[in-house]
Amino acid sequence: MRFLISFLFFALCPQLLLAAPIIFPALSGKADVRTLVVYSSLDEPLAKPMIIGFQRANPDVTVRYEDMLTGEIYDRIIKETDAGMKTADFAFSSAMDLQVKLSNDGYAQRSDLPMSDRWPAWANWRNTAYALTFEPAVFVYHKPSFTKEKPPSTRAEFVDYLKRQGAAVFGRIGTYDIERSGVGFLFMSRDQEQFGDIWDVIQAMGAAGVKLYSTSEAILERVADGRFVLGYNILGSYAADWAARHPDVGIVLPKDYTVVMSRIGLVPQAAASPDLGRRYLEFFMSKEGQTIMARELQIPAVSPEVAGENTANTMQEMLGGQLRPVPVSPGLMVYLDQVKRSRLIAKWNEVLRLH
Repeated sequence: MRFLISFLFFALCPQLLLAAPIIFPALSGKADVRTLVVYSSLDEPLAKPMIIGFQRANPDVTVRYEDMLTGEIYDRIIKETDAGMKTADFAFSSAMDLQVKLSNDGYAQRSDLPMSDRWPAWANWRNTAYALTFEPAVFVYHKPSFTKEKPPSTRAEFVDYLKRQGAAVFGRIGTYDIERSGVGFLFMSRDQEQFGDIWDVIQAMGAAGVKLYSTSEAILERVADGRFVLGYNILGSYAADWAARHPDVGIVLPKDYTVVMSRIGLVPQAAASPDLGRRYLEFFMSKEGQTIMARELQIPAVSPEVAGENTANTMQEMLGGQLRPVPVSPGLMVYLDQVKRSRLIAKWNEVLRLH
C-alpha cells in the first residue's frame, strides 16, 4: 500500500522526479549525523564552496543539494507542504517574485538571526525572505568590435548605436526572452518602471534583429566569439565570470540606471529540520559566508560587513544612485498576476515587430 501511495503521488507530481540530489557527506565521518536539505537554482559547482565552508563550521551535518529550476523549487515546496509532507530546510532561488510569494502566502517561516537587524532594509522581508546577492543587469559587448568607439553606456546611447550601425549589426544583438527567462522578465518589468522611453529601446532592438534566449550563457558565448556585438540586460554575475575567462567580453554598468536583482534565501514553513535551515541561512549571511560568495562564487555580496571587490558596499560607494536594487517586498508579485504578465509580454512582442 505504501508503495502504491508513493507511486500515485509521484505519478501526479512528475516534476518531483526531476531533481538529482547531490550528497555532501558530513566531514566528521560519524554515523549519527543530521542532514540539511537544500533546494537551489544555483548550479552545484558554484554552490560547492559555500557548502564546504558551512560544513567546516558544522562537521556533523550532511548536505543534500537539489539543483533545480526556479519554478520547480516553488512548485515542489507548495506541493509537498500542501500534501502534509516535509520539504527543504533551505530554499535559494533567483526568482525573486516566487520566493516572496512563498513568504507572503505562509510557506516560509521567520528566521530571526544575528544579522537580521543589520541587513539592508530593502533586502529583508519580515525576517522571512532575505536577499543574499547583489547582481546588476549589465550591457555586455565584444571588445574587438569597439576599437574605434566606446560601447554604449546608457540606453539612449544603445539606441543611437543600433540606429547608426544599421545593417552592420543586424542579427548581432542578444537579450533574454522574457517569456522563457524569469530573470529577463524581472529586468524588463523594472525597466518599464524606471525608464519612460524603454519601448524605444525594445523597438530599436527589434529593428536590429535582436535574438532572444532563455539563458545568459547562450548570449555570452556569442558575444565572446564575435557573433554578437552587444547583449542587453545580462545578469552581471554570469557576465563577470565569462569576462574573467574570455578576454574579448566587456561589461558596462548602464550609467542612466542599473537594475540590481538578488537571489533570495528562506526557510520553508514545512522544513524537516528548520534549525539546520536557519543555521545555513545564518552562515550565508555571515561575514565568512558572504566573503566566500564574493571571492569564490564571484557573486557580489550584500552584507554591510563585507568590503572589497565584488560587494554591494564597493558598488554603492562607486556608483551611488545609479544602482536600483529590486526591493524584497510584495511589490514583486505584481507581475505574477497572469493578466498583467500577459499584457507586458504582448506589448513586448508587438513592439519588437514594429520596424
